[in-house]
Amino acid sequence: MSTMTDTTLQTPAERGPLPLPAAVARPLIAVGAVGTIASAFMSWTWTSDFPGNLTIYGYPAGLQILALVAGALTLLYVLALWRVKGLGWLNPAGATSPVFLTALSAFAVCWFTGIAIAVDLGGLVNLDPGAYVAMVASLLPVLGALALPHPAPGTGLKGYLTKPDQPRPGTLSPLVERAVVTVGTALGLVVFTYGIGIDDDDSETFIGFLLICVFAAWGLVHAGLLDRYTTLSTRHKGFAACLAFVAAVIFPFTQSNDHNANIGVNILIFATVALGLNIVVGLTGLLDLGYVAFLGVGAYAAALVSGSEYSPFQVHFPFWAAALTGMAASLVFGVLIGGPTLRLRGDYLAIVTLGFGEIFRITVNNLDGDSGPNITRGPNGITQIPDIQLFGFNLGDAHTFGSFTLGRFANYLFLMLIITAIVVLVFTRAADSRIGRSWIAIREDETAATAMGINGFRVKLIAFALGASLAGLAGTVMAHVNYSVNPQPYQFAGAAPPNSAFLLAAVVLGGMGTVSGPLLGASLLYLIPEKLQFMQNYELLAFGVALILLMRFRPEGIIANRRRKLEFHETGQLDVPAQTTLSEDTAVTKAGA
Repeated sequence: MSTMTDTTLQTPAERGPLPLPAAVARPLIAVGAVGTIASAFMSWTWTSDFPGNLTIYGYPAGLQILALVAGALTLLYVLALWRVKGLGWLNPAGATSPVFLTALSAFAVCWFTGIAIAVDLGGLVNLDPGAYVAMVASLLPVLGALALPHPAPGTGLKGYLTKPDQPRPGTLSPLVERAVVTVGTALGLVVFTYGIGIDDDDSETFIGFLLICVFAAWGLVHAGLLDRYTTLSTRHKGFAACLAFVAAVIFPFTQSNDHNANIGVNILIFATVALGLNIVVGLTGLLDLGYVAFLGVGAYAAALVSGSEYSPFQVHFPFWAAALTGMAASLVFGVLIGGPTLRLRGDYLAIVTLGFGEIFRITVNNLDGDSGPNITRGPNGITQIPDIQLFGFNLGDAHTFGSFTLGRFANYLFLMLIITAIVVLVFTRAADSRIGRSWIAIREDETAATAMGINGFRVKLIAFALGASLAGLAGTVMAHVNYSVNPQPYQFAGAAPPNSAFLLAAVVLGGMGTVSGPLLGASLLYLIPEKLQFMQNYELLAFGVALILLMRFRPEGIIANRRRKLEFHETGQLDVPAQTTLSEDTAVTKAGA
């Protein structure tokens, strides 16, 4: 009996909010998880009018699949609490909060589905027995988790939301570590493929997908799994980067609908632009509110020299020359705008860059032959931009590889993967270089950096010019993907990307100063409005609410580097070591000696 550390001897302060016996809590969680899994094989509604066709017994679909996954996760974590052999790695600290959060994922999906069926179809009468079983069964693990020992007695609900301390992880062989990174990358590809494959009209299914992603990922963070995976990925950085690239290459082969490849292309375009903005905002600390103008400069420059019959120049450069033209034009504009303005700081610089963005949009809108020379055709834009041809391949044509047929957007996806890889390489090499350390020094304290001999103006101008050229490179591809360019998207804020507010939100949401942060931020901010069509009129409101919540609970972003994490959170570390002073008697004694 002395070796048992179960909850049978809990004090009142250690118990959870629900006064259930300890011997009942864990079985209650397990029974609820099994019930949730079983309910996925039952009918949840009588009609197929609800997205996902939840009417078939024995064949989970749509939200039922998500409930099945959430129930399985909950069951695994409660089995890990029972110290089932082989599952200890899921929750090495034996914490309560991962169980609670995974139980919440099943509860959120099942109850959201039940409420959505009742609202969309007109009442509770439209619920079949499977829906009631799912709602009741998913509630049991939440109640059971609240009866487990409190993760931080005396802190109330906050204790369940605070990440518990984790034991020191054991050592693994390099081969096993790489295998773990491979499995994690494969799971990420599966999750992303499932999410992007949800039909645009099935907004209820996508909301359920978001719910399970949020709560399950939160539970994995509290279990320490994501931290350990991040450590392993950092230890094998090159291997992890290659795996991520391979997973992105595999993605088009998993899609039967070229529309999803189109979403992937746009995500990569905006993620590439966000990476360029990350140099300016994340590394150098300059607030640029007109950055989307550099994307427009690159797009218009490429459109003018790519053979469009509506271009006044009537020239057709090959893609590599058009890409260099777009980059050079954006670079020149970056230097011209940055030269006289980068001596400003803070809000003044932000206002000037906002003005530049509006000046660009108004200018291209007036170069229509009436208000100015006919160069951009004003609001009509430059249309009929031909597809790119590379090495004899026309990216606008479908190509067959074995049993796979890749459409137009899949071809452009491969091109953007190469360009994104180049931009990531440029970003990482620049950030780790001497100029990158100068950027960080300027961001932390420009006055101190200048006093140490750093030429602040030159360093900031390099960041501005490099970020502008990377945005111009992405703009050249975007012009070909869309067949046209027009002034409307290049504004500070709008209902659809690209716009400066979208790009800035992607950097802040994902994590400033990191590589993967803007990639994740751009993916979320583009994919969520695309799948939730009913939110298009409230997109800016949703962005604002998301940023407010982020600044409150995770100001360093979803993926934060170590420096920013230490800046925004109390870690118990002291910036200055404690100093002790010798007593006066000791000093006299030593002096007398």
